[in-house]
Amino acid sequence: MNRENNLPGLPIARRSTTFFAAWHPMALRRNWPGSAICIVIALAATFVSTAYGGPQLLYALFFGLAFHFLAQDAVCLPGIQFCSQTLLRTGVALLGARVTFEQMASLGSKSLIIVLLAVGSTIAVGCAVASFLGRGRTEGLLSGGAVAICGASAALAISAVLPKTKENDQFTLLAVVGVTTLSTLAMIIYPLIVHFLELDHTSAGVFIGGTIHDVAQVVGAGYLISNHTGEVATLVKLFRVACLVPIVIVVSYSYRNSIDAQEPVGTPLIPFFLIGFVLMMAANSVHWIPHLASEWINDASRFCLVMAIAALGVKTSFQSLASLGWKPILMLVSETVWIAGLVLLAIRFAM
Repeated sequence: MNRENNLPGLPIARRSTTFFAAWHPMALRRNWPGSAICIVIALAATFVSTAYGGPQLLYALFFGLAFHFLAQDAVCLPGIQFCSQTLLRTGVALLGARVTFEQMASLGSKSLIIVLLAVGSTIAVGCAVASFLGRGRTEGLLSGGAVAICGASAALAISAVLPKTKENDQFTLLAVVGVTTLSTLAMIIYPLIVHFLELDHTSAGVFIGGTIHDVAQVVGAGYLISNHTGEVATLVKLFRVACLVPIVIVVSYSYRNSIDAQEPVGTPLIPFFLIGFVLMMAANSVHWIPHLASEWINDASRFCLVMAIAALGVKTSFQSLASLGWKPILMLVSETVWIAGLVLLAIRFAM
């Protein structure tokens, strides 16, 4: 009998990783040892990031890789699976508290069209480059979505609705490393490009917010130029984050009946965590979430994602990451160059 998929007393006993069943008290008790490992890794990554600087998610990933031997431990494995799947989806759902409909409307039609064009075309380029390099379509969707939308968070959200295979998990980790590294480099290089091209503060904000992958690096690069640029860049970036909803719905629909998926055939078209994202966004839009609570929710979302990355790191070895080769890196770089060039051209001719 497979212990992982049989929990007495659960509403959906055959699937311990089902979102709601995973929060059942019996499941939480069983998941505690592995979850505790991920909590410790996440706390260590947070401490190192706060004390010495650097990307929190990358630290969590590398610390997790060091504990790969626990991936074969029968006591720890259920909690590791819980963090890499259920907590991942919970963290993505809580991301909705960052965004409001009013913020989206304040950007103006031209900026919104530029962002939509950039997001859609970058994902298409990702699929095209993946096909050209002989990689799977799932890798093109995941890398293109990570670059186009919101970096590591988008990579994790898209991976949550892709078929659960070892190869997809490995590529997700490599995508997280790649987009975080490229985003950090962009935070340094893009303000120099803005200065060289003599973009005005609004155009600079659209460029920074429309091209850099992760939210933190967008804020850093934007406010490095000016307060107005930082504000515009943050709003543009939040609109890209909001694009996560339709993209994940499309990907979920494409793979909902995949025979390679480990989820039951006929899973919902709109995943529960995505419904949670929209509800959080709606609540924030009508000001039902106080400012202090919003900060707590954002912190909780971030910590859930850090724990998910830690769990994915534990499940992966350095050898398996290295086996992916140079092609995924080329995919991420190509997509990054594409979205930066496209947004710059659009700003030049449309704004």
